[in-house]
Amino acid sequence: MSKSVALITMSLRPSRIGGNVATFVKPYLEKELGPSNIKIAPVDLRDFNLPIFNENVAPAMVPAMAQFQHEHSKAWSAEIAKHDGYVLVIPEYNYGVAGGTKNAIDYLLNEWKGKPLTIVSYGAQGGSKANQQAKEILSGMGLRVTETRPQLAFADARAEMGGILSEGKISPESRTKWEGQSSDIIKAAEELKGLLLQPNQEANAPAH
Repeated sequence: MSKSVALITMSLRPSRIGGNVATFVKPYLEKELGPSNIKIAPVDLRDFNLPIFNENVAPAMVPAMAQFQHEHSKAWSAEIAKHDGYVLVIPEYNYGVAGGTKNAIDYLLNEWKGKPLTIVSYGAQGGSKANQQAKEILSGMGLRVTETRPQLAFADARAEMGGILSEGKISPESRTKWEGQSSDIIKAAEELKGLLLQPNQEANAPAH
């Protein structure tokens, strides 16, 4: 039986490289996951137009005790619920998790809970602080997060900033640097596969 892993681009900025980062890591993920009949499904958070959480019910109440009212919430819930695991491609802004990333995570609980996930961060220093913060948040919510979580740093953030902001470009130098970290991406995918092949039970999730 095949499984589905959502590869989610989490950046919401009009000028961004998140989509290019997701495109970069996708072949490495597929190389490891494909032979086990695990499919990668690209998802872009920007397509869901999520405002700051505006539902009258707590995410923990859905679906057993309440339902979402707004179409954007229903669409995001349905998208996350249909996948067996996740790869979050996240930026780091001002030494932490981006607001849009945190908002999207906080929209849901039971759709995520107990499922396996890895994090790929990027930024001037590889997004290490955002990566660690996201790991703590998601583990606390009951997801099973891989130990290996790739952190992709720009070769020269100052020199590349113009291209990043205006065109969302990744420089050849950064791409070469990231290719040198391909083993981390593959290892994260291997760990994710191991978690996906375990039963998806709440007992497997870390305690709150």
